[in-house]
Amino acid sequence: MDIGPALNFIESNTGMQTPSLELKGSSFTLSVLHINSDDMAVIAAELDAKLAIAPQFFIGAPLVVNLSAIQTSNFDILGLKEILTSRQLIIVGITSASAALTKQAKAIGLATVKSGKESNSQPQLPKTTQIVKQNVRSGQQIYAQNADLIIVGAVGNGAEVIADGSIHIYGTLRGKAMAGASGDRQAVIMAKKLEAELVSIAGQYWLTENLQQNGAAPSGCIRLEGESLTVESLPL
Repeated sequence: MDIGPALNFIESNTGMQTPSLELKGSSFTLSVLHINSDDMAVIAAELDAKLAIAPQFFIGAPLVVNLSAIQTSNFDILGLKEILTSRQLIIVGITSASAALTKQAKAIGLATVKSGKESNSQPQLPKTTQIVKQNVRSGQQIYAQNADLIIVGAVGNGAEVIADGSIHIYGTLRGKAMAGASGDRQAVIMAKKLEAELVSIAGQYWLTENLQQNGAAPSGCIRLEGESLTVESLPL
């Protein structure tokens, strides 16, 4: 029997077929939601207030839930998961939880994420810059992924500009500006005229009244110092 053709067929396919799956290491920047209360009603109310600020930005967002502040062993992790998923947020896992809470989390299919570098690591600085030479009008949203964002124009009421890096607005900021969206705490927001509905850096935010209370100048630079935002005037 001539098995040459059969061997040739096997040899020609061996090593050429792409595996149906591959396991590789990688890293991703995820938002961390710190839970400081075991009252589910309070958590739900405060979460709704935050989501109302920029709903389109948070929908579908993957989160790691930090439970370091929760000391009780009967914390309702399943209830928390239901609160988040019902608002279209996705729990990737939990971090900094007690052994009892970690066991409960595993029982409902949540992963445990190590947080050794959570407070010290910084995401890579953006390598590109996105420039928009137009006014951003109410209802419009611009997101500069892995980039700084420069707006040559105004950002109107009801408009949203978001960047993983810094945001520079050469016009009036009346809408919402969210810099450091992927966690870059070194990001800044600069505007020629500062009348914002909301400004946020790495998840820390101010509303209009906060800007007024902190004496926001007509031209300002907003940055993050520690866990608080600060604003300084600019000679623009």
